[in-house]
Amino acid sequence: MSGSFAGADAGLIERFLEMMAAEAGASANTIAAYASDLRLASQVLGGGLAEADRAAIERLAQHWRDLSRSSVARKSAALRRFYAFLVDEGLRADDPGGALPRPGSGRGLPRTLSVGDVEKLFAAIDARIARVPADPRDLRLLALVELLYGSGLRASELVSLPRQAVQPDKPYLILKGKGGRERLVPLSDRARAAVAAWRAHVDADRPWLFPSGKAHLSRVRLYQMIRAIAAEAGIAPDRISPHVLRHAFATHLLAGGADLRALQSMLGHADIATTEIYTHVDASRLVQLVNERHPLADGSRGGAAREKPQRVDAGERGA
Repeated sequence: MSGSFAGADAGLIERFLEMMAAEAGASANTIAAYASDLRLASQVLGGGLAEADRAAIERLAQHWRDLSRSSVARKSAALRRFYAFLVDEGLRADDPGGALPRPGSGRGLPRTLSVGDVEKLFAAIDARIARVPADPRDLRLLALVELLYGSGLRASELVSLPRQAVQPDKPYLILKGKGGRERLVPLSDRARAAVAAWRAHVDADRPWLFPSGKAHLSRVRLYQMIRAIAAEAGIAPDRISPHVLRHAFATHLLAGGADLRALQSMLGHADIATTEIYTHVDASRLVQLVNERHPLADGSRGGAAREKPQRVDAGERGA
């Protein structure tokens, strides 16, 4: 790899570490460990870590062959999180993390929230909006959370939305990602109403929907706002982040019967394998489905199980 790749690796690793500190709330020790593992991996690949393909990842795994299982697991976890970050930021279209070794345990599931948690979050925001005197920043918070949870936007996509991105007569917005790839994102009536209420307080000459200073709201500030309202809602701040709300959007849609391919499109995942992790998050619903709908759900066997279809209505039999 050329020296330019080494420079690109260095910059992307720093951006990733900043995200881990600001958004994920990682400890100093975790940041230091991630920094060491990523920089060493970049050196092994000649500065081509960020652009590594499956073959390069497999060469890296061979380089680790004499390390302990715990060390390999730690290094693999660091790289998987790094590649997930690159995909979320639109800096890669694919995630090569699947080629990394997984000694001992499987892929960790993303953190998410229950529907009850989300209801508590919105109740806390409603309580803020009802305060007298009113604070327009509470309307901004409502619009941000509606778009995070209601549309599954990435934090970077959300804070950089143009002022006119959300239109009152269009139940969707079109986002353009890395390489000019576009995706259609659904917008609920609630989200459009929340955005309209907030936009009335944004100067018409500002280019951003969520301006701050001379630019737009930062991801770090968004993260701080989400954690603050979570604390007011009685949700442990370490359980929530903008990305957790994106995960909740996906998990709750899947639980409601959404098609996995449609979910992939809405989330902007280049690879369906990235979306499939939500089938594991929703495992409890699948277990419940089997327990309630399978012919042996009542514990009977043999003839009793075969008699179950006789209870179906005639109209359903003809369907």
